[in-house]
Formats: sequence, structure tokens, C-alpha cells
Amino acid sequence: MSSISTQEFSINHRTYNPINQPIVVICLDGSADEYLDTTMAHGRMPNLQKIHVAGYRGMARGVLPSFTNVNNSSIVSGVTPAVHGICGNFLWDKTKDQEVMMNSAEYLRAETIMAAAYKAGRKVAIVTAKEKLRDILSKGWKGIAFSSEKASQAQLDTHGIENVEDVVGYPTPPIYSGEASLFVLRSGTALIQKGMADFLYLSLTDFMQHTYEPDAPESLDFYEQIDTEIGKMLALGAVIGATADHGMNAKQREDGSPNVIYIETLLEEKFGVGFRVICPITDPYVKHHGALGSYVAVHLPRLDMSDEVQAFLQAQEGITEVHDKKNAVRLLEQPEDRIGDLIVLSARNVVLGRTPAHHDLSALDVGLRSHGGRYEEMVPFIISHQLNDEYRHKARGDVRNFDIFDFTINGIN
Repeated sequence: MSSISTQEFSINHRTYNPINQPIVVICLDGSADEYLDTTMAHGRMPNLQKIHVAGYRGMARGVLPSFTNVNNSSIVSGVTPAVHGICGNFLWDKTKDQEVMMNSAEYLRAETIMAAAYKAGRKVAIVTAKEKLRDILSKGWKGIAFSSEKASQAQLDTHGIENVEDVVGYPTPPIYSGEASLFVLRSGTALIQKGMADFLYLSLTDFMQHTYEPDAPESLDFYEQIDTEIGKMLALGAVIGATADHGMNAKQREDGSPNVIYIETLLEEKFGVGFRVICPITDPYVKHHGALGSYVAVHLPRLDMSDEVQAFLQAQEGITEVHDKKNAVRLLEQPEDRIGDLIVLSARNVVLGRTPAHHDLSALDVGLRSHGGRYEEMVPFIISHQLNDEYRHKARGDVRNFDIFDFTINGIN
């Protein structure tokens, strides 16, 4: 692939100097490090084992809330939610006075690394498992962008590609499957192999992690297949960086029932009506989590209640942090105009909801595994090639998951 552009480009106060090889960044959605450790311990990730020795494998801190749209937006822009503006999958849009899905590019306030690379002459492709991400991440450029969820519907004028199933060699998979993620990786391999892309962002889905624990046979099989696809891209000369948007934890009581605190119900019983609780994890994939995560935003009936409500929530068992808006902006790196008056985070095994009526738990296939809080904030951070001296030093500091493009492009020898 001698025609690959090596033109320098700058975006969001960082400069990137890409090399003359395919560059691939993978978001291993929901991949707590335990999944990689467990599968490696069974000898079923030989390519990751080689990277562990010859490249770099560590941990990085994601952004809060530890949800999909927020972290994917940070990864492709290299900045925090305070800058790019995506603060969840779901929010109360005060300008529209309605609760909305945050899955439109209109909400993204920062240019993306993908758009800058496209303008610098790279053949850019984004492949996501979930359709909800495609519009956000493809803002500002006209390269290849499609989801495995809607792969069969991709059109040349809107997605930069057609006949995806023929290109990839696999049928469009069901979104509630491990195949939805494997299709993304197989797409990356096919696009590199056919010379259609040389700068790729591949974002998987966390159905498997929501459904299975790290040592489940299904998890081991799944991560073994991920490793196989990574090996194929490495064999094509790709430089690969991999991280995750969030980890995953069981959110259950000892009897296996979901361990939920219904915040809106709790507040109305104590203070009366008028509260609006937003669960930013809310998205179309109800079988994943039932819209229950470990982070919610609370909009108060009156601002003069803030201190009293904050103290009340902080005293509840299972709630670990309550921040007012000022501190949420300062400590949690949030966009001030898009969050609630209070932000609430819960313990490792606890999720937060609105009221029982707002959450259909019958959609869950198995026990509840979810994310969103501090306990899913730390994620894997992997570079396929050896780091240079400058980036080995950086790796000893506070590495963020949204540093992954910087390390993958600028950090190797």
C-alpha cells in the first residue's frame, strides 16, 4: 500500500504524524481487563500474548459516565466530554424541552481525528457494531462509515460503500450476538486487504460482556475469535491500538436479582414530585442493560433544594458519589449546559434507575451486568508495536483511553 498518505495533521491541540502503514484503532466495547487476562490464561489469545511481549499492554482511564457514546466520542476526538459535548446516550435537551437520544452528529462539538485524517489524504473508514454511533463518529468527512447492525442497508452515496456483505464475505449479523462485533473486525480486515481503507476506527458492541462473565465458555470463544481477527490485520502490516469505552460488572444481589436504586422514586417519596432523573445509559438495546447503569443525572424542581437533596442521596447505601453541577464540570469533565443539577454514581454492584415503571427488566436474558460509574472507568490500553522512549515515559502517567490514536500514531518506533 505504497500510496498511503503520511501527511501530518493537527486536531484538538494534538499533532499526528502517521506512518506509511494501515492504522487501526479498536474500541473493545465493554472489555474489562479481566476478559483479556482470563482468555490469555487459557492460551487462547496468542496474538495478544505476542503484543504483550513485543508491543505495549497497560491500563487507561476512560471518561465518565462510562457509557458508549461518551467514550467513543472522546476516543475519536482526543478530548473530554466537556469539549466534545457528548455526555451520555440520552439526555434532557433543555432547548427542545424533551428527553432525546444523543445519537446525532448535531450534538458533537469537536472535530474528529477521522475527519482530520481524511482531509490529510488518508483512506478513512469507521465500522461500528451499533448504528447509533455511526452518525456521530462520521461527522465532517465522506469516507466509508457503516455499522454491522445495518450493513446490508449501506449505500455508496450515504455510507461510502455498497454491497458490504460481498466485501466482507459475511452476512449482516443480529445485533444481540458476538457476531455483531466480529463482523466489525472482519470488515476492517477486508477493507485493508482490498485497499479500500488505511486509517480505520472499529467499534465493537458489548452484548457478550453484558451477558457472560469473563470465564464463561462463550466469552473465551469470543475473545479467541477477536484475537484471530487482530492477527489477520497485523499480518496485513497494520499498526493496531486497542482500548475500551468502559468495563463491565455484575449488578446483582446474592439471589441474582438486579440491585437497583430507583432515584426518582426515592426523591419523590422524601421531597415530593417535580424531579426529573435521566439515565444516560438509555439506548435502543434494552436487552443489554434495561436502561440501568451506575450513573444518573438529577434535575431538581428548585435549585435551593440542591444541598439538602445532595446530602440525602449521599447518605444512601449503595450511592458512592453525588456532585453538584459545578463539581461535575470540574471533577467529571462534563459539559455544563447538558447535565443535571446533580450527578449521582453508585457502588460496584449497584445500578441506578428512575422508577420501576421506567425500566422493563423482562427484556434481560440473564442476570444484570452493566456499567457507567467509577468501577467501569479503567480499561485496557494496547499498542501492537513497541513504544518509543517519549511514549514509554507517557505510559507511566495518567493515560486516558482517548490517548489511543496519539499513542498508535506517534508513539511507536
